[in-house]
Amino acid sequence: MDLFILKADNSKEMNRISEELSEHKFTKKQEEKHFILMQKKRYGNYYVHILFLVIGLFVTAWALLVNLVYFTYSYLWASPYVLITTEMKSEEGEDLEFNTMEQVLEKANKLF
Repeated sequence: MDLFILKADNSKEMNRISEELSEHKFTKKQEEKHFILMQKKRYGNYYVHILFLVIGLFVTAWALLVNLVYFTYSYLWASPYVLITTEMKSEEGEDLEFNTMEQVLEKANKLF
């Protein structure tokens, strides 16, 4: 799971950023007064799924299990999360390291 943190100055900017991410197929997972958590679900590369399905149908059924493991990995651990927040420090008092929108969209649209 990749967590990206985007900085917003106020709630209007948080909503604007979340709308922009929604256009890129991110969905809201949680929303509070000072943050919005969004996720883009990834299912894996379609070509890899097709390859494993063909191998599973014509060569060995173990490829279907590999395909299921690949799908599970892509869905649960490779899906990027974005935290849009107005806060500057973590709960421990450390400064947050913010990402840019370009970094978020690059990871979200990455094939592998």
